[in-house]
Amino acid sequence: MQRIDWARLLAVGLTRLGLKPAEFWALSPAELMLMLEPMGGARPLDSTGLDALLSAYPDQQREIPDE
Repeated sequence: MQRIDWARLLAVGLTRLGLKPAEFWALSPAELMLMLEPMGGARPLDSTGLDALLSAYPDQQREIPDE
């Protein structure tokens, strides 16, 4: 079983997440990990990813009627 480094998690929760101590201690470990996931999980969208999205979902041209 892996030990939880509560001191480090508390520091991250208070500084990076902006939690108050009571808010931090009210979270379950699973909730805290979900909140921290964006910091180490998914990478930001790069140009290759953007190009893939643009190809998959191209803008649709619509006719604008003359007034």
